[in-house]
Parts: sequence; C-alpha cells; structure tokens
Amino acid sequence: MARPIGNAALKAARQAVGLSSQPAFAAALSTAARQLGMGGVEVSIRQIRRWESATPGWPQDDYQRLLVHVLHLPVEALGFTPPWGRSTPTSPALPSPVAAAPYAAPALRAPLPRPASTTGSQPATIGADYAVVTEAHRRLYWSVAPATLYQAVSGHTDLGTALLAETTGVARRLLAASLAESLLLAGRIQFFDLRQPTQAEPTYLRALQAAGEADDSLLGAAVLAHSAFIPGWAGRREDATERMAAARTYARRGPASAELLAWLNAVEAECLTLCGDQRGALGLLRRAEDVLAAGNEHASPDWFTWFSPVRLHAFRGNTELAAGLIPQARTTLEQTLAELPETDGKQRVVVLGDLAAVEAAARRPDEACALLEQALDQLSTTWYATGMERVREARRALTPWEDLPAVQRVDDRLYSWSATLSSLQR
Repeated sequence: MARPIGNAALKAARQAVGLSSQPAFAAALSTAARQLGMGGVEVSIRQIRRWESATPGWPQDDYQRLLVHVLHLPVEALGFTPPWGRSTPTSPALPSPVAAAPYAAPALRAPLPRPASTTGSQPATIGADYAVVTEAHRRLYWSVAPATLYQAVSGHTDLGTALLAETTGVARRLLAASLAESLLLAGRIQFFDLRQPTQAEPTYLRALQAAGEADDSLLGAAVLAHSAFIPGWAGRREDATERMAAARTYARRGPASAELLAWLNAVEAECLTLCGDQRGALGLLRRAEDVLAAGNEHASPDWFTWFSPVRLHAFRGNTELAAGLIPQARTTLEQTLAELPETDGKQRVVVLGDLAAVEAAARRPDEACALLEQALDQLSTTWYATGMERVREARRALTPWEDLPAVQRVDDRLYSWSATLSSLQR
C-alpha cells in the first residue's frame, strides 16, 4: 500500500519560504502572531502535523491570517478545502505579476486540484502518456526560440494540472512528477531565457507542489536549487543559502547522483559569486570537483540535462573572473569553450561573453570584440537572455575604448534596428 503523501501544497509552500521543518514552521507562525498583535495565539507542532496530514481541517480565522501572512498565499492554495465546498479560490493563488505576464497559463496561477473521485476518470496510462510530451519539450529547449517554446510548455502544464483532478494512485504520482518537470522547465525559460524572475518565482513554487504530489525528492531538490538563483542574482545571500540548505536536504533523501550533488555546489557557488564572496564560491567549486571525481553508484535522473563537468568549468571561469584572477579565468574559459558540444549554443554565448570580459580586463579590446562578435553570431541562432546579459557586461567593460573601430562594430550589431527592437520586445 502506498503511504499517504499528505498535504503536499502546504509542505511545498513552507519549504519555498525557507522553513524546512515543522518545528520551524510552528515557531514562525507563533512569532508572526506576536508581531500582528495576536499575543494569545500559539501554533503547536501538533497543529502543523494535522494541517500537513492527508485530511487537514479548515483552519480557524486567526490561523488563516497567520498562514497567509507567513506563506504569502491564499488559504485555499495551501491544500485546505473550505467547509462550504468551494472547489476553486476566489482570488488568484499567485502574485498579480504572473497574471500580467505574456503567455502566462492558468496552470501557473491555480492550486493543484485534488482527485474528483477515489477511482479517477483517466486511464492508468495517463501519467506515461503525459510524460511523452514533457520529454519532447526537454529536448526542444536547446533549439526552439524561448518565447515560442514557453507557450507550448505553459499549455502543457495547464493540461497536466487539469488532469490531476481526474487521476488517482500510481498514475497520479507519475503525472505529478512529469508536471513538476514541465513546470520546472517553464520556470527555467522564464528566468534564464526571458529574464522574468518575478514570474519564475511562483512557477517554481507550483513545480515544488507538483514534486510533493509525486513525492519525488530529487525533483524537489532541483526546483529548490533553481529557485535559489532568484535571491542569489538579486544579492540576497541569506535567502539563497536557505533555499540551498533545503535543496541539499531533499537531495539526501534521493538518493542523488554525484553529478546532481556537484551541481548543487555549483549553484550555491554562483549565488556566492554574485553576492561578492568569491573565496567561498571557489571553495564550493573545489568541493564540486571532488564530488565528481569521487563519483557514486547512483545514476542521474533523465531530466537532469543542464549540468556536466564542462559546465562546472564554466561556473569556475565566471567566479575566477569575478575574483580578478584573470590568467586563471582565461585558461578555464578557453578550455570550457573547446570542450563544449556544438549543440550547446546557450552555454557557448555565456562563455564567450565571460571570455570577452577577461580580455577587456586584460586591456585587450580587439580580442574582446572578436569574442563578442562570435557571441552575437550565436545569439542570432539561439536566443538566450542570460547570455545577452554577459555580452552587455563585457561591452560595458570596453567603455575606455569606445572610439576603437572594433568596439564600434560591436555596437553597430548590438544596436541595429532589428536587434534593438527584438531586445525591447523580449
């Protein structure tokens, strides 16, 4: 008999705000009660257990206020069913910027539905059938224009969310796992390809909820680590490290492959780099290299397609650049560029941008511009907003040489009619 998953929506929501345990959740709610002038209200661990059970009761009004205050979601999006039987919330479960985002699908705004019956109306093959399209999207990510693919992926998550209400048992868990992967891909496109971090945040929360429905710890780890990029890139180190602590906790339940564990170190290293702690980041990258060298007996999941030893070199090269270790960064990034497969166009743009910044720091503007032109060639084939940001960062480093013909050629391409309009539209 499969063990009950419990209230996955509530568990996912508390993990998303950095509360990795039930005692921490209870303490946060009790603290919020005092801050809100509700001094007589205390939330016990026993109460949290009831809420996170498979059949949580509808919270009393004071508790509802605390849950909304701490988790930033409506009560009905947290796995509770109102006593009057309303099946959908009266207000969106996610922040308003998602509703206004281009191509935002209903699946990214509504709570995951519970089964409408104990048997389900969909066939036992529904999870596997749904996964076929998810896997196709996984492969299409590397070549299809991000905005185009996002429309298809968001529609697919809409379908998957609707099907959950018609699915039970093993089929539901398989469907939820595939939905979690699809939502994770949607979040990746929003954050890395379209640079929409505000929209990516709630998408990752939906992915975590779906991973919880599937009880898939490794998917949960992947979602949490991706969500750490959002505060990390914004310079909020504590928030990023809290999410990484949660991601590592989930990975330990996996079991996780050496590659996935090394990637977690690389993600945290990038967050530390952006928060100004390059020394700490280099330590994490050395740990990642040691983990890869040691290996383990566990295989990586099929969906884990965004990391490899050569991509770890790319992380290191960027950190060395940020730390001012210019000769080391040049060696690392040139090796990375030589080893990247031809099909990895998005990562190639990032590495070319970093190498151009290295040459600018070494006061070699002509070499930097040649690399930037290669990056722009690649961007014309494979758009990647994160890669374009690296190109612009390197161009800003060339400000002292703005009068050079090589720099002006780069500017002519960066600010052509089509490129300027395309950039503004994106």
